Amino acid sequence: MTVTQRPAQASAKPTGVLLVQPKGDLRNHHGISTYTQHWDKDSAKDTPEMMESRKAVYTDVVNSYYDDEHYLAAQGGIKPKSRVLDVGCGIGGPAREIAQFTDATIIGVNNNAFQVDRANKRTVKAGLADRVSFVKGDFMQLVEQFGENSFDHVYAIEATCHAPDWEGCYDQIRRVLKPGGTFMMYEWCMTDIWDPKKPSHKDLQHRIEVGDGIPEMRSIAACRTTLQHVGFEILHEEDLSDRDDAVPWYYPLEGKITQVQTLWDVVMCWRMTTFGKWTTANTVWCLEKFGLVPGGTHEVGEALKVAANALVASGQQKLFTPMMLFVCRKPSDSA
Repeated sequence: MTVTQRPAQASAKPTGVLLVQPKGDLRNHHGISTYTQHWDKDSAKDTPEMMESRKAVYTDVVNSYYDDEHYLAAQGGIKPKSRVLDVGCGIGGPAREIAQFTDATIIGVNNNAFQVDRANKRTVKAGLADRVSFVKGDFMQLVEQFGENSFDHVYAIEATCHAPDWEGCYDQIRRVLKPGGTFMMYEWCMTDIWDPKKPSHKDLQHRIEVGDGIPEMRSIAACRTTLQHVGFEILHEEDLSDRDDAVPWYYPLEGKITQVQTLWDVVMCWRMTTFGKWTTANTVWCLEKFGLVPGGTHEVGEALKVAANALVASGQQKLFTPMMLFVCRKPSDSA
């Protein structure tokens, strides 16, 4: 599985105002330029105040970036004509795939207008606009946007880790589900092996947060507890990254050409070699100097490298998983 960074409450200061650029450019230029201000690079110096700050401006932080779908859909029992919500839909790849696989009607919600626009255009091009659509919204305010008991199923793929708190996010998801409906997700979690009391473990957690725009990485145990606390019944849970696969999930980030699986992997893995990262960083630096990319893009790229290295190290030590699968049900007698 390839790890992807996908990607509203307003902060007191307009640090991430969506700037509508000429010719319909909806990229969050200001958010890119201020992205790394929400963390201290040294995990020992990262304060509780900084964590609360990035939770408060999570929309800005997320907007600064950005066979599994079939398994998810099958586990959740998505059927033809079901009404389904994709929480944190990115540019809509999983929604289109699941719609074709199940013949369900899917609405994707994303707080990034640039990605929503791209998702809708790609969906029209794919001929799926009659079944798949995307809207801008906040997954902390789903009830306000869609209403109670609106969907047969809800799913989230590597998205809700960006929420400022899981309890609020999961409760919103439960409320928009119809009684008896299912919620399926692949969550980013620190595993049960991870120990926050160990400085090396804490440092890896912090580097993932810095590089991937996550307010706070939480554990599998915390995720399970929160799901149950808001009222979900857990039907199935499984850490897919813990399967005995010959090729680890983090191989695209290691930069080992010997592990490539497809022709595209050659390009993807080359980018993560030492020379590939050096070439990319210097190319982006030059483009930024000439004003061809938004200011701060190079710095964000450097943060992503920090994250990639941390993801590989935590994957090798089995301290982190990007594929913690939970399949949950809203009780039939729920309001």
